[in-house]
Amino acid sequence: MLKDTPDTPDTPAIPDMHAVVGSHDIVFLTLDTLRFDVAQALYEAGELPVLGRFLPPGGWERRHSPATFTYAAHQAFFAGFLPTPAAPGRHPRLFASAFAGSETTSKHTFAFAEADLPAALAARGYRTICIGGVGFFNRQTALGTVLPSLFQESHWSAGMGVASRHSTQKQVALALARLADGDQRTFLFINVAALHTPNRAYLPGCRADCLDSHAAALRYVDGALAPLFAACAARAPTFAIVCSDHGSAYGEDGYRGHRIAHDSVWNVPYAHFFIAPDTPPKESPP
Repeated sequence: MLKDTPDTPDTPAIPDMHAVVGSHDIVFLTLDTLRFDVAQALYEAGELPVLGRFLPPGGWERRHSPATFTYAAHQAFFAGFLPTPAAPGRHPRLFASAFAGSETTSKHTFAFAEADLPAALAARGYRTICIGGVGFFNRQTALGTVLPSLFQESHWSAGMGVASRHSTQKQVALALARLADGDQRTFLFINVAALHTPNRAYLPGCRADCLDSHAAALRYVDGALAPLFAACAARAPTFAIVCSDHGSAYGEDGYRGHRIAHDSVWNVPYAHFFIAPDTPPKESPP
């Protein structure tokens, strides 16, 4: 398994992405609208048995999203601007579309000439797959076509959208089918819609979306992801990125929703990790 390698004594460690690209499948999951505080609270309570297995001992890393809503955040992500560690300093990036003067491209960053990561990986022999969730991936409008068009193949259905109680299960089932179709190196992206409003259906008796229903949706997502991680481990060495694109306010300081500059929106959970058949189980936090 590839290890995280310090870039310099003054910067956080990141894997050598030059070694990852070409040797590993890459899976990128955005848990759309997931708040950091809710994600971390569930981890600390031992209520994320699937994702918690892959998180470091302290749980999720708190990062700052590059944007406050899905479309803008994903445009940044696919150019290599993943959520930034929530600490001062220049933090080297995993991926970067090359441009002059970048201060966060390091010797371990996979830098590419293409404008976006899906195109860069496709040029290096990857099959690129998008499984959409929220409306920016539904191909029902010109705007809803922009992000999925970055991929060689894209999929969306109402059953995988925000109004479906079983959306993550349907997304994972489709992902398993696509991963089983051949052994080409694959870049799989899934925009997980279940946490986005309306999420009250995940909490029996709940009549209005709230922090508790948001947490209940994350518990559902955690369980639904188990078959995906198992399939990845069985298929090929895999590098996974799991994060939120932005959070959402539930009444804090009078705000609700997102596309606003509020801490509940800016602060997002982030993790990257390797998946292999020998990934050891990890005890839940006390």
